[in-house]
Amino acid sequence: MERFKLKKIGMQKRLLFQSITILALNAILICCFSNRKNDVFVVASQSENCDLVVDSLEDTLVHTAAQIFADDVFKISGYRPGIKTVSGSDYQIRIGTLGVNSDFDKECKIVGINIEELQLQWEGYVLKMVSNGPEKSTLWVVGSDARGTSYGLMELSKRIGVSPWYWWADVVPEKREEIVLPGDLYQKDAPKVKFRGIFLNDEDWGLQPWAAKTFEPETGDIGPKTYEKIFELLLRLKANAIWPAMHPCTRAFFTYPENIKMARKYGIWVGSSHCEPMLRNNVDEWHRWNPSAGDRGPWNFDENPEQITEYWKQRVETAAPYDAIYTVGMRGIHDGSMPGGRNIEEKVEILGRVMDTQRQLLSAITGREITTIPQIFCPYKEVLRLYKEGADIPEDVTIMWADDNHGYIRQLSNHEERMRPGGAGVYYHISYWGRPHDYLWLESIPVSLIWEEMNKAYQTNSKNVWIVNVGDIKPNEIGMSFFLEMAWDPDQFDPETLDCYYTRFAESQFGREYADEIGEVLRQYFRLGFSRKPEHMGWNGVYPNTPVQDPELSLFFNGDEVQQRIEAYDRLEQKVESLYAQMPERLKDAFYQLVGYKVIGASNMNKKHLYAFKSRIYAAQGRLSANEYAKRAKEAFEKIKKATIFYNDSISKGKWKYMMTFNPRKLPVFDMPATGSSAPVASMAGGIIPEGYLNPVDSSVNGVSLPVFNGYTNRRYFVDVFNAGVEPLTWSAETDQPWIQLSKKSGRTTTEERVWVSVNWNKVNAKNTLRATIKFKVNNNIYPVIVKAVKPDWLERDEHVFIEDNGIIAIEAEHFSDQVSSAKGEWKIIQGLGRSGDAMGTFPVTALPFNLGNLNEAASLAYDFYLSTEGEIALRFYCLPNQPINDDYQLRFAVSLDGGDPVVVNAALEKEMNEHNREWKNNVLRAVTIKESKLFIQEKGKHRLEIKMIDPGVVIDKIEIRTEKSFGESYMGAKETLAERYE
Repeated sequence: MERFKLKKIGMQKRLLFQSITILALNAILICCFSNRKNDVFVVASQSENCDLVVDSLEDTLVHTAAQIFADDVFKISGYRPGIKTVSGSDYQIRIGTLGVNSDFDKECKIVGINIEELQLQWEGYVLKMVSNGPEKSTLWVVGSDARGTSYGLMELSKRIGVSPWYWWADVVPEKREEIVLPGDLYQKDAPKVKFRGIFLNDEDWGLQPWAAKTFEPETGDIGPKTYEKIFELLLRLKANAIWPAMHPCTRAFFTYPENIKMARKYGIWVGSSHCEPMLRNNVDEWHRWNPSAGDRGPWNFDENPEQITEYWKQRVETAAPYDAIYTVGMRGIHDGSMPGGRNIEEKVEILGRVMDTQRQLLSAITGREITTIPQIFCPYKEVLRLYKEGADIPEDVTIMWADDNHGYIRQLSNHEERMRPGGAGVYYHISYWGRPHDYLWLESIPVSLIWEEMNKAYQTNSKNVWIVNVGDIKPNEIGMSFFLEMAWDPDQFDPETLDCYYTRFAESQFGREYADEIGEVLRQYFRLGFSRKPEHMGWNGVYPNTPVQDPELSLFFNGDEVQQRIEAYDRLEQKVESLYAQMPERLKDAFYQLVGYKVIGASNMNKKHLYAFKSRIYAAQGRLSANEYAKRAKEAFEKIKKATIFYNDSISKGKWKYMMTFNPRKLPVFDMPATGSSAPVASMAGGIIPEGYLNPVDSSVNGVSLPVFNGYTNRRYFVDVFNAGVEPLTWSAETDQPWIQLSKKSGRTTTEERVWVSVNWNKVNAKNTLRATIKFKVNNNIYPVIVKAVKPDWLERDEHVFIEDNGIIAIEAEHFSDQVSSAKGEWKIIQGLGRSGDAMGTFPVTALPFNLGNLNEAASLAYDFYLSTEGEIALRFYCLPNQPINDDYQLRFAVSLDGGDPVVVNAALEKEMNEHNREWKNNVLRAVTIKESKLFIQEKGKHRLEIKMIDPGVVIDKIEIRTEKSFGESYMGAKETLAERYE
């Protein structure tokens, strides 16, 4: 009994202690929360919620944005803030535009917002937190105009955790009971580019069938319901312009009156593409439009000006009350040249009459001064020649420069053009249908290329209009986001840290936990896709569609480029599958859309073509493994189809059905390629193929050897042992020197095995070339393979030098030995722009070309290298296949050896760029232009290569110095030969 009493008393004491502890902790928590509330603005919590205060006189756009933000708060917290004209809440978000209500403007001034500065900005906004006492705060969202105010609200949406892609990529925000913002929040911002938008194009296999059959079947087209979602996305991305979809499968934008009203609701300026003057979709409308019972006549302004003028007039009358950007000039009905005129001179004259007529219509119908109406002239494709031949473009019209459809801008403004009142802009592609080959399926343009080209545009004053061709929007989400973020503020990006964008994008969609891993996947995905797009793996072309060809990737040199590429993609694919399994359910659909499908599609497109290629080549060599590779190619093809079905039918409960097509235009590259097959030739047969040999070697032939092993590069080389018979093949290998290492010394295979040969340099003492032999015994045949190795010892500690390895010195341009900048220019690293790493570019973009007679002042890069032979060498430069900034420049740089006379190298095309230029076609398909210069070396030993800047805009990815002993050609070029000290 005593024991029980003592036990009971002890329990009571413990309970009392626990109660006191809990009370104390509660007091601390209450105190901390109270203090914390003074440091934060409570948007939503269990005890406090904010109101949105918006003047009833505000523009429709501002009310739209306020409703979007309120809905975003609800998505996260389950609480939807009230939208009021007056509020007594302790936490208020005051939303307003300068000039709407004078009392609001005065209040802004009182709380310290510089309204004079803000009023001068286009689409600018200020976010400012103001404390109204303990646990009372007002967050001011103030815009210079309605768009600016709305962008301020969209910035708040991102800050509370709602991705702009929440609907278009199903990025479901994490649920939270409390949403707070920093109590000292202050931000002011405004765009650097005036009009920023997208072009919906080539929508036949994605956006249009999805809208017509899945999302908007009541319209059966891309109509107002679809455009509302597109316009909301643009608003969230702080974009303000669109060129609507215009292919024959889609009715013209103005066919549905609600489309333009929806654009007004979301603050979107509506324009039209380079071949749609005056907001007219000629593909859909010219053949349908008929102002009278008579024949409308030809689409030829020289022959039919009255009908065409009336056609344009009616559209301007419809569009006049809305925000519109008018394309002036004329091309063919679709993407073709302007009819009329027997020569260039006559075409230029007709074009002048066309623009005079168009501008008279605009001024007369809108009642506005013509210089206040946004107009663009796009010298796209053949129109660029008309412009260069003297077409007179009115000074207030924006010249819209275009890229070559593959991401390389053809021309930018010269000094005089930069002074034009109308300024300039850029029409850019991250998706394309046309020569030399389409890329409509997957996303492949890296952000580094977008930055390099659009930075040139920005620096040369092309700041008025930026439009990017995004195809169907999906799956170009990353490139579209980057382009529009750069349009908002190009200065936010540093060329040396561009790859960080992939991590930043990943974090904004999937959170910090997964950001680094996903960012690395995206970096490698875009690197692989840049060196060869998935759609270009057939090594063929369009117009006409040509058959699939063997890839230029080497099976037999450079360590087997084919297998390396397969394995690189396979690692990405496995990583994606692992990440998908780890993702919380709410993010799985988003991950599949933004990352998973792209990687799986690209990986298996490469595997399909590369395994098929291996099967064809190996079948010709008699290898039974050809059958296995044919099987793997077919499995990859099936995996693409299954992944596409999953995308359309399963993710987001079928929301995206008909959006994804793995074979747009049903081009040959998307078909199952031809494969090889091999039948056994005897009961026991087989052989070996060492690296560097195109066919099996004969056991009776002496002198078969691997490339020379060099201790400073520490490479390994392979020998394939293959079976060609009915019975499994038994093999073994033995060496006569202890310093030779084999990945495997014997085996039994029905197909093949790859044996990797390397050198244990700790067991090599001699400085001269060593020689050894590996004897492969395959069934009853002996195949001797000679191994040569050299272990140099001249490398000094911390010396940065490249060495000759099998006749080649290979250098990644960013790994320079020395760098010298000047007051007039410099070389900078551009991260992620190389096919196998980074690249070096010449800056600033606005620099004048260096004088060839005085290159001592030019910025330079230096590379120290050690040559084992003397004689003639070939300097090979792998450069970005971009275009000179304008006709005042080329893409020149000067090279010299050991301080000798410089030799000028020009990376520009040898002939004028057009769609039939073979050099241009090869360059854009492989993302490189290769220029070569021959020099003579008198002595072997250490030398210095110096590269001096001449023109801005040059980008060098890789350098090779090749001697007469150089070993083999390959698609990617030789692996870097930077000397490394022995461990």
